Amino acid sequence: MAKYVELYTKAKMPILGLGTWKSPPGKVKDAVKKAIDVGYRHIDCAYVYQNEEEVGSGIQDAIQAGIVKREDLFIVSKLWCTFHEKSLVKGACQATLKALKLNYLDLYLIHWPIGCKAGDDLFPVDDKGMMISSNTSILDTWEVECHPYLTQEKLIEYCQSKGISVTAYSPLGSPDRPWAKPEDPSVLDDPKIKEIAAKHNKTAAQVFDFDLSKQDMETILSFNRNWRACAMTSCINHKEYPFSIEY
Repeated sequence: MAKYVELYTKAKMPILGLGTWKSPPGKVKDAVKKAIDVGYRHIDCAYVYQNEEEVGSGIQDAIQAGIVKREDLFIVSKLWCTFHEKSLVKGACQATLKALKLNYLDLYLIHWPIGCKAGDDLFPVDDKGMMISSNTSILDTWEVECHPYLTQEKLIEYCQSKGISVTAYSPLGSPDRPWAKPEDPSVLDDPKIKEIAAKHNKTAAQVFDFDLSKQDMETILSFNRNWRACAMTSCINHKEYPFSIEY
């Protein structure tokens, strides 16, 4: 199984990453350090998660313990919606770097992208090159909801045709999302996924962490029902609501 996805900048993004959304306060630091200790090298963060300081402490503890060097890690953060104005972007990035106790990010995403005019320069570069350096990738990957009930095959195929890498969020169906309803489907409780897991002597969650046979993958892809754990229903009546189109 490949361990990395090569971005168009030639940066290597580890396939398996630790998401830090909804990580309980007071437990994030230890979780991040333990994740790095068992082999995680890709840590997915965001300003709006409100835990980047704890995440940063966990990263620094792992570095100081000699488990990894900074260059061994692939750290991602995201620009929140309140900082989309060009003059605010640099400060937002600096705040994230300070919280994470880092000098640079490996990938900086727009958390919820908005439309821009062709040629708009959202990410300014100062005379010291603080904002964008050769080891920071911007806008060469999409992070989208993707799991057995929303397989995103057409979107992934399109992205790959354009040299865009895809990162999955909520790959386990985000079972602890605050807006979950009792009648919502549960990816991890799907009998067929449990059957595949049992065949490989794994848990349902671990099914997504290693290579499966073509037959197993075809089975999982057949579960697609275009169901979203994060449907952004508060925006559903907006004329630009993104989930009304085929992808």
